[in-house]
Amino acid sequence: MMMAQTESPIQVYLEIGQTRTFAAALDWPGWCRSGRDAAAALQALYDYAPRYAGVLQAAHLDFLLPGDASNLVVVEQVEGNATTNFGAPAVTLSGDARPVNPDELRHWQGILEACWQAVDTAVEAAAGRILRKGPRGGGRDLDKVFQHVLDVDVAYLSSLGGKLDPDAGHTPASIRQAILTTLAAVVRGEVPARGPRGGLRWQPRYFVRRLAWHELDHAWEIEDRAA
Repeated sequence: MMMAQTESPIQVYLEIGQTRTFAAALDWPGWCRSGRDAAAALQALYDYAPRYAGVLQAAHLDFLLPGDASNLVVVEQVEGNATTNFGAPAVTLSGDARPVNPDELRHWQGILEACWQAVDTAVEAAAGRILRKGPRGGGRDLDKVFQHVLDVDVAYLSSLGGKLDPDAGHTPASIRQAILTTLAAVVRGEVPARGPRGGLRWQPRYFVRRLAWHELDHAWEIEDRAA
């Protein structure tokens, strides 16, 4: 199926570390790739656009492919840190403290649901297969990769200021529902910006970018290693 394209500028930012640079689209959480430098990261982001579009298409979310790599316009650059170099986008942006309107929240919720569906689809398709060894995921098998994703979901939920309902169980569905519930509560201003020990919690814009990236990074890892 042909996917629609746009020639309009797509705003992206760069998180530049010493050994790795991330490029990510501001308005499309999860569309985030890395490379050894800015040029490589931007090329990887462009190359992954069809794959990202496929994730959103399955959830009936409109996404237009960039007609050319030049459509990716860098509007902000931030200095990375040790986590950037390790392999995860980890730096907040200048606009992360802006209020979130209801349309943005719905947009994020739809993207997160699509990312979770991508993980579930990848896990289901790889069931019974031995994942190829290599740099993507090292030696972790399918169950361990999926458990890692769930464990990180819970950790990120805590960083946002939420926690699991002990009566709901520790299932993918309960974790994801807690994330959506907490995210909406944070956007409404119902969760303090600081935790009980005074530490700053994650802002919702940063949280959604980081979570969506992590879901898709491992969904695509599973697909690639099972192929």
